[in-house]
Amino acid sequence: MPYTAEISRSNPSCLLFLIDRSGSMEDPFGAGDGKSKADGVADAINRLLQNLVIKCAKSEGVRDYYHVGVIGYGGSTVGPAFGGELAGRDLVPISELAEKPERIEERSRKMDDGAGGLVEQSVKFPVWFDAVARGGTPMCEALSQAERLVSGWTAQHPDSFPPIVINITDGESTDGNPTGAADRIRSLQSADGSPLLFNLHLSSQRAAPVEFPSEESGLPDQHARLLFGMSSPLPDHIRDAARQDGYSVGDGARGFVFNADMVSVIRFLDIGTRPANLR
Repeated sequence: MPYTAEISRSNPSCLLFLIDRSGSMEDPFGAGDGKSKADGVADAINRLLQNLVIKCAKSEGVRDYYHVGVIGYGGSTVGPAFGGELAGRDLVPISELAEKPERIEERSRKMDDGAGGLVEQSVKFPVWFDAVARGGTPMCEALSQAERLVSGWTAQHPDSFPPIVINITDGESTDGNPTGAADRIRSLQSADGSPLLFNLHLSSQRAAPVEFPSEESGLPDQHARLLFGMSSPLPDHIRDAARQDGYSVGDGARGFVFNADMVSVIRFLDIGTRPANLR
């Protein structure tokens, strides 16, 4: 059975996020608090990275269960999105990521006060990369860079749980048809299966998200069908996680959401990055 390899320090896995930084990402989500899609995605990924660090933290320090990368693409720029000491780096061991956020911000969040109410509490929020929104959507080049990174990483870690690539975008590719590059990523192979490519489409409209579909027949347009076709089927453990979170997920469901709002983004990232077997 593929996608069952144990994730450990000696056998790590890889998470690579492709972030659309085109000009339209400055628009707000269709439903929400008015936050731009660029800001919302940056917050969601930075929070996910913080949670990954916490998951990998043990008494002796942060264990390198993962190598993590963030590639931004917008206008004429496609490349690593980390800031600070990690600027220009593509895949970074999680222990080094933990040590080198670009900065630590003070954020406030509402917490249960233990008496049925909510109280605001100040929390530290590490930031590894910032929101950017400009120009077009060079998705083909972003996927081509992802292919090179994933191919090299898989060759160095042939027995590891396959890399997971999550592409987050709000529009159509402006540098060609991305299907070929997506196919090349999914055709790579490790002993535990092919890399997983998931696609998360963001919405500026007040439209219901289409989450983890099993077929393209119910999708609203050709762009949605293209992203669906680019997306990998969900492995058993991720499909089970989605069902446990209340989704109605068929056996042929793919790692794809169309018209995602901010809640959908956060839930998708949580489900799509859950490991099958973390030691």
